[in-house]
Amino acid sequence: MGQPQQPPAPGAKLMPPPGAASAPPPTGPTLQSLAPPPGAPSGPVPLGPGPQVSLPPSATTISPAVPKEIPLSLSARYGRDSAPVNGGVVWRVYPVRPDITGSFRPLREDRTPSPSLALPPGDYVVHVAFGLASAAKTVSLRNEPVREVFDLPAGGVRIEGRVGDARIPHGQISFDVFRGSQFETGDKRQVASGITTGDVVVVPEGTYHIVSNYGDSNAVVRSDIRVQSGKLTDVTVTHRAAIITLKLVGDRGGEALANTSWTVLTPGGDVVKETVGAFPRVVLAEGDYRAIARNEGRTVERDFKVITGVDGEIELLAR
Repeated sequence: MGQPQQPPAPGAKLMPPPGAASAPPPTGPTLQSLAPPPGAPSGPVPLGPGPQVSLPPSATTISPAVPKEIPLSLSARYGRDSAPVNGGVVWRVYPVRPDITGSFRPLREDRTPSPSLALPPGDYVVHVAFGLASAAKTVSLRNEPVREVFDLPAGGVRIEGRVGDARIPHGQISFDVFRGSQFETGDKRQVASGITTGDVVVVPEGTYHIVSNYGDSNAVVRSDIRVQSGKLTDVTVTHRAAIITLKLVGDRGGEALANTSWTVLTPGGDVVKETVGAFPRVVLAEGDYRAIARNEGRTVERDFKVITGVDGEIELLAR
């Protein structure tokens, strides 16, 4: 019996048996290339065990192109079957929903009579203002151009003031316009103020009353008017008043005394005007008055009368 073979000691080299061909020692792990050999047809790369699946080409759906912007044409007219508005309009385009702050901010603004705008598809609120008249509507833009006509039932008012046959000069008179008749009950809403001679005010069709202020005292006239759509209404307000110049002098026909305080009263004692100056000019309605002048501790009074259209000078003698 032969001796049993002992396992090699750790670290000992295993020698091949005599006569066996020696193999070259391994140089490292063997790497497998996934690239196909040169000249081989290309195909799907296997991703693991299982059958290979060839993916069909993806299907492409072609949809009609949506325009980036849609033309929107706008115009306004003086109500149905009336002439178009050819100036003085302001167009504003708003989103239908407020922004994150809760405000509606205009996206576009245009001041031409008939603007042509281009907007992305969507819904908008279009507002047009013409003087004090306005209109608004919601407009939907999809794929086709849109044309919108706005009806503005409005008319114009042009006012001037006169005393007799004489026109009151520009700058001496102003007008305020209120909705409704002066004889109607309730508060009257003011629609325009400080209008000067020759100004044209555009207001919605309806009844209004005008307050005409000649000077800054008591020469005030109220008038009712009717404004029709598409028409310019010329209004002439006639005042019964005159311009009075006040003077306090030391001698008749002498120089006016400076720093004189003046008070003009009605016969009932109501104060009409208070002013300071050597010779103030006061516009007063026709009627009877009393003038009181105060200068350096002296007080002088005088009654006088105002006649329509008769401008004059009231002289007080300081004695």
